[in-house]
Formats: sequence, C-alpha cells, structure tokens
Amino acid sequence: MMLASTRGVALAGFAFCVLMMAVALALEHIVGLAPCPLCIFQRVGVIATAIVLAVAALHNPVGRIGRALYGVLSLITVAGGAFVAGRHVWLQSLPADEVPSCGPNLDYMMDMLPLQDVVAMVLTGSGECAEISFSLLGLSLPAWTLIGFLFLAMAPLSLLWLAVTARR
Repeated sequence: MMLASTRGVALAGFAFCVLMMAVALALEHIVGLAPCPLCIFQRVGVIATAIVLAVAALHNPVGRIGRALYGVLSLITVAGGAFVAGRHVWLQSLPADEVPSCGPNLDYMMDMLPLQDVVAMVLTGSGECAEISFSLLGLSLPAWTLIGFLFLAMAPLSLLWLAVTARR
C-alpha cells in the first residue's frame, strides 16, 4: 500500500500542493484574476508545505523522529496557510461599512517597510482583499482555499500517525 509509507504520504500531499498552485496560476493567467496580498500569502503557505513534503519524500524517513519532524513542519505550514485563508474569508464576510480601507499594494509595502510590518498590514486586510471577484457553488476562492488547506492537512496528520505507529 503506497500511502502507508512516508514517501507515499508526502508525495500525495505534494501532488495536492501542485494542484492547488496550478489552479491558482490558471485563475490568474488564464481567467485574469489578479491575486490580492492575502491570496499571495496563501500561495506562500502552499509552496512552503510543498517544499517540506518534497524534502520528506526525498528523505523518506522510516523512524518516529523523522516522520514526526516532517509531520510537525508541514502541519505548521498548512496551519499558517489555513489561518490566512480563514482571515481572508472573515474579511469577505464583513459588512461593507466595516471593511478596512485599501492600502498600498504589496510590492510597494515590500520595498518600503520591514517584513514584520508588511505581514501585519496584510493580515489586517484591505478593501481589495474583501472583494469577492469569483465564486463557485456559492463559495469564494479564499473559502475554497481554506477547504483545500483542511484537505491538505491530512498529509501532515498522516505523517504524525505514521510516527506514532512506527515500531522504532
């Protein structure tokens, strides 16, 4: 059974990350939806998770410590992405009069401000991030991304399960 191995779980999670990024890039470059700063941070969460899972697949640890380490690291990256997606969904649910005003774009902030200030400003959100420019089955893209992160969490949780049930 392929998914019972560290490599199988990591490759399945990595493949799902690739799928999430392919959808995001298709929506940007084919459909023409420009990502807002929160969307970009969600992409960072997907890419960070993909990196951790790719390294886990290449390393393929069989012991408890290695599986647990990759499980925890990838769960942290998934949780970070899910947090940003959840924040984005929350911003989109605000009444129009409570939405924060639009701020400078992400490129300008990255050039002019320290990284911690940029992160704080992006997570505060802006009017740009509260707009719902596309929905599918009544859910906005950030809601679908949050669902994707919750589904993706199965890979790190499986790695942790493999660590707990490992014989050594």
